[in-house]
Amino acid sequence: MSEFHNKTVVITGAAGGIGRAILAKFANEKAKLILSDFDTKALDELAADLRHNGLETHTVAGDLREQAYCESLISTAIAETGTVDVLINNAGIITRGNILETSDDDWARTMDINVNAVFYTCRAAIAHMVENGGGAIVNTSSTWGLYPGPNHPAYIMSKAAVASLSKCLGRDHAGNGVRVNAVCPNEVNTPMIRTGFAIRGFDADEGVAELGKSVPLGRIAEPEDIADVIHFLASDAARYVTGTTIEVNGGKPVY
Repeated sequence: MSEFHNKTVVITGAAGGIGRAILAKFANEKAKLILSDFDTKALDELAADLRHNGLETHTVAGDLREQAYCESLISTAIAETGTVDVLINNAGIITRGNILETSDDDWARTMDINVNAVFYTCRAAIAHMVENGGGAIVNTSSTWGLYPGPNHPAYIMSKAAVASLSKCLGRDHAGNGVRVNAVCPNEVNTPMIRTGFAIRGFDADEGVAELGKSVPLGRIAEPEDIADVIHFLASDAARYVTGTTIEVNGGKPVY
């Protein structure tokens, strides 16, 4: 029997590129899935496929800018399955532009989705995990959250906050059997990065290929590359890993 069979796994941003790769890993092990996303239609389609394959799947569509919604992900998981074993805060947005190009709404939206939502879901999940023998949380930060790049101050600060929060929580609750870590990807071949190329007037395939030339391993990451590391951090194979950040960057430095 696989490690996550009948374990409850909460995944935010489940309908996105990395989110789909993450849920596939846990679906293969027959986990009970609680899926969150803003895109109700995509979430319902995902859930229908998963249920068709005999997987217990619950969807909670909504806006991560709302505290009540964030907390409802954990309360729904507990109500539907009795527990939360794993929380994966995968959802996030990229806010481009230097500080002079960043509006108040850009700033607030970035902090709400990338930082506050992580805080609220972690707090609710940890409260439950402490009372129920432990669990694992994996938050998605970024290599830019560790080594700031140019012209993305809102995004970079938000991801730096996620990295620091993950380290703090991992240390604070290790004694409760709750492990908290952050995965820090570099560029990933997802619809999000491709949309960014399109917005700037570039061909997405050419942009991805050109970015790949800057990576020592010869390509940017695929969603599965990130999902594999998240799965590892959630698993018992990482039982002695907590309060840390794992860079998944293909050897590419960030300046």
